[in-house]
Amino acid sequence: MGFLSTILGFCGFGVGVSLGLVIGYFLFIYFQPDDVKDPIVRPLIEQDTETLQRLLPEIPLWVKNPDFERVDWINTFLQHMWPYLDKAICKTAKNIAKPIIAEQIPKYKIDSVEFQKLTLGTLPPTFQGMKVYVTDEKELIMEPSLKWAGNPNVTVAVKAFGLKATVQVVDLQVFASPRITLKPLVPSFPCFANIFVSLMEKPHVDFGLKLVGADLMSIPGLYRLVQELIKDQVANMYLWPKTLEIPILDESKAMKRPVGILHVKVVRAMKLKKKDLLGASDPYVKLKLTEDKVPSKKTTVKHRNLNPEWNEEFNVVVKDPESQVLELNVYDWEQVGKHEKMGMNVIPLKELPPDEPKEMTINLLKSMDPDDSLNGKSRGQLVVELTYKPFKEEEITVNFEDLNPAQTAPEGTPDGGGLLVVIVHEAQDVEGKHHTNPYVRILFRGEERKTKAVKKNRDPRWEEEFNFTLDEPPTDEKMHIEVLSASSRIGLLHPKESLGYIDISLADVVSNKRINEKYHLIDSKNGRIQIEMQWRTS
Repeated sequence: MGFLSTILGFCGFGVGVSLGLVIGYFLFIYFQPDDVKDPIVRPLIEQDTETLQRLLPEIPLWVKNPDFERVDWINTFLQHMWPYLDKAICKTAKNIAKPIIAEQIPKYKIDSVEFQKLTLGTLPPTFQGMKVYVTDEKELIMEPSLKWAGNPNVTVAVKAFGLKATVQVVDLQVFASPRITLKPLVPSFPCFANIFVSLMEKPHVDFGLKLVGADLMSIPGLYRLVQELIKDQVANMYLWPKTLEIPILDESKAMKRPVGILHVKVVRAMKLKKKDLLGASDPYVKLKLTEDKVPSKKTTVKHRNLNPEWNEEFNVVVKDPESQVLELNVYDWEQVGKHEKMGMNVIPLKELPPDEPKEMTINLLKSMDPDDSLNGKSRGQLVVELTYKPFKEEEITVNFEDLNPAQTAPEGTPDGGGLLVVIVHEAQDVEGKHHTNPYVRILFRGEERKTKAVKKNRDPRWEEEFNFTLDEPPTDEKMHIEVLSASSRIGLLHPKESLGYIDISLADVVSNKRINEKYHLIDSKNGRIQIEMQWRTS
């Protein structure tokens, strides 16, 4: 019986398989679904940006984005220098981590946290591309796209409640977009005084965490919790505009020291052109040395006068008489609106003999461009008297801040308080989605101040000053400055839009008495704004 059932089972299996193949073939041939469509095949050139990045995720950014530059040479450099960079970076990381750990462990009742092993492994990070920005503030800004899939060995020993646990970090992956600022640029090697590092977005961090040989990250829910916690903690510390500052050089020693004083006497102007509707002008002179960040010095305004006489004297600190140039600009003062430039010229300091007064009559030009055809038009003349007095060797160590004392607050300023002066200079690369008529709004202590709007201009210049009289120094306060664009057309569609903003801490203004910086606007692709602030006390 057993043999017979085996034979019948085998025959039934063969018949079933054969019958199934015949029925399947019949259904495949004669019963195809109607909703299946042929795929649409298009050339890559016709695909949009999002589709291309989804199809080709590993293509470097310098291929996909024209703003990024190719930096293969950096990757080659890192590959050869990584054994030495590994030791230097680990030493720096320990120095940064020690005070942070010492501050945090008492909160969690931990006795100690120590690094038993700290090495970044043999695999260096790679740069997929880099953006580079050059500003007028003697700084260099770089935004690389960084990917690192490394094999580090980071072992940390934690002691608490009399017990000791060893935690090991393995299989680390980091994808980040840092902003690295070299500032200020100085004429001493390595040519920058500080490195400022911040993150433009939350980094992607992936790693394994071993405790007593077991991978803790395999516990359900723990992986995502730890990853988000690290992202948030790193973002709170270094997400732009917050920065990690790494000092390289003593800035005061790296910068050139003053070597002399230039005495400038603005005597008079002659045959200036009429700028006002009533047939006159209200001229004044602004002067400054190139390569100097201090504010320009100004004469008084001579109202309704085409041949004004000033006889006003100024002292300017000289750091490099071979390369610095005295810039002289004559403006027509306007009660409302922008002051109109009447003419300009420059005088190289190397043309001045030391310790000898020299009176010069210079022709006013439209610009210093030798190919500017408008320079041939007469704009008047300016008479100045210059004396360059170089320091003697024993005078080089003088405190030169006394030569340009800080301005004081006006009478009536409250005792213990002061005058906060905000000067909105200019902005660059600001652009709206619907219109670009930028103006600046300042919010501080509930007060709102606005500049005038500059129509259809991505690089507006305002040069407007605002004053805030305060009862006490604003050491723990911030000022909100926002660039907005208002539609020039009457209508309710897109009447106003934000082009970017910044929040400036006023502690540096109070301690340094003056700052003059270019800031990168938040929520703006490349926008920057130059703001000068002064804290004047009586």
